[in-house]
Amino acid sequence: MKLRSIIKGLQRTILSKSSSAKRIVYLRQLGVRIGENCTIETMSFSTEPYLVEIGDNVGIAGGTDFIAHDGGIRCFRDEFPEDDIFGKIEVGNNVFIGSNCTILPNTIIGNNSIVGAGSVVRGHFPDNSVILGNPAKIIGDMRMQRFLYRRSPGRMATSNMSDQRKRPLVVEHFKNLINKE
Repeated sequence: MKLRSIIKGLQRTILSKSSSAKRIVYLRQLGVRIGENCTIETMSFSTEPYLVEIGDNVGIAGGTDFIAHDGGIRCFRDEFPEDDIFGKIEVGNNVFIGSNCTILPNTIIGNNSIVGAGSVVRGHFPDNSVILGNPAKIIGDMRMQRFLYRRSPGRMATSNMSDQRKRPLVVEHFKNLINKE
């Protein structure tokens, strides 16, 4: 049993340094339902990964934890000596979850939504939500976020570039912005 735990730990460590595609293959084997065209930069999918469902075109940044159980019931072992609490987690299509978020049990994140970095998310969030905070709340909708992105002085067409090509452009862009102020 201990050897199996060590091997599993090594697998997770290796996969955390691997490509998103390799992580997705492994996570699907654990039972996480993952749609198409996703990028997943975390390996933390609870002790019940089979309770997590992720839609299509989802991006999940590193440091994010999916927790499908509520360990707080341990405080009531005298009343519930054998019981545990579980809840599903559902992430819709076209969702981005920022770095270091915690997604708690019984959470549904609707389609076309953004979860800001560091958020602690529990509950039901409708489509087109911009979600942020601890506890996470809806702070806006995607129409407003689109408007803000259109107006952002930091927006650049670099998503398909290598770091080698991207870096000089970004450095030059921000050098010019700093000099204008």
